[in-house]
Amino acid sequence: MQIATHYFMRKLLFLAVFPAFLFSCSNLKQITENKATPSLKLISSIEIPFEETFQNTKVGGLSGIDYDAKNDLYYLICDDRSVFNDSRFYTAKINLSEDKIKNIAFQNVTYLKNETGAVYGNWNTAPTTSADPEDIRFNPKTNTLVWSSEGARVVTTDKTVLQNPSINHMDLKGNFLDNVTVPENLKMQQLEKGPRNNGTLEGITFDKKYKNIYTNIEEPLFEDGDQANTSKGGLIRLYQFDAKTKKNTAQYGYQLEPIALEPNPKGAFAVNGVSAIQYYGKNQLLVVERSYSTGTQACTVKVFLCDLKKATNVKNYPSLQNQKLELASKRLILNMDDLGIFIDNIEGLTFGPKLANGNPSIIFVSDNNFSDKQKTQVLVFELVK
Repeated sequence: MQIATHYFMRKLLFLAVFPAFLFSCSNLKQITENKATPSLKLISSIEIPFEETFQNTKVGGLSGIDYDAKNDLYYLICDDRSVFNDSRFYTAKINLSEDKIKNIAFQNVTYLKNETGAVYGNWNTAPTTSADPEDIRFNPKTNTLVWSSEGARVVTTDKTVLQNPSINHMDLKGNFLDNVTVPENLKMQQLEKGPRNNGTLEGITFDKKYKNIYTNIEEPLFEDGDQANTSKGGLIRLYQFDAKTKKNTAQYGYQLEPIALEPNPKGAFAVNGVSAIQYYGKNQLLVVERSYSTGTQACTVKVFLCDLKKATNVKNYPSLQNQKLELASKRLILNMDDLGIFIDNIEGLTFGPKLANGNPSIIFVSDNNFSDKQKTQVLVFELVK
């Protein structure tokens, strides 16, 4: 999702009070106390300049990242809807020396292709042929990539664009291979049912054995209730797909946090949603919630350890409102506000290489929305278990 700032407003969202819904008291339980809670320690960061170009493309809008450990190579997807350049992903080397980022060296740019073998269209001139790339993951078992597109739901008096979100498989040259079968509740509709515009598929992650794909919507489906506000968070769904059959096997409810700050002026644009996920362990995901409010340039970014083990499979629930169900449990492991540095629009994360002390690294990347008022940040954390 490309968030709006007072410098860069793409879309308008309207916030409302989240309706009450019934749930068992165990929904409020966090991950059990006998499980070790990891922590994240910032060890290095770097900014990619706004003016950066590579192979005649504008580097920005980086909304997803994944690491190929065998080749020490990173895949970064760009959410350009073929407006600045054709929709694309980059490969890059991130030089970590003594656990510090020395530089980022882009290696190649690859353009995304649709089912016909053509590049995606320009959102401004041919919106129905465009894509809105949001995340990317590398599968070393098949030597292929999977990426998500948010689609679009624009319903106005003079224009209607209904484009379903999608999860697409491609080869390393960007050629379309296949896509998953999205469930009915992920299909865009002219009525206020299903996904909201600019609030659909964001994060993607494989499980450890690459048998399942997890993804998330950023904001609630219309039928699942209202968006987050400063008093209460919305209720979204996490989706699980079988990587082989490409069919949806499970859905889980997840409670968002409230919007972190009141917008200024009051009533202006503000949002909180899940911008990225990363598989952590059996039934566990790292979940990134990103909150932004007009009047504050920085984002409030929180990372949670989410557990799906006891969560109800809500795949066959038309709505999550007024239901007794087990939500995914969550425990806060990092609030980036506590780092004491400016944090922008974090939209991607991946496990990186082992650090000198043997602990894993986790790398985050921010999407600057192609705005000179925002930053493309790459942050490296040590994961301490």
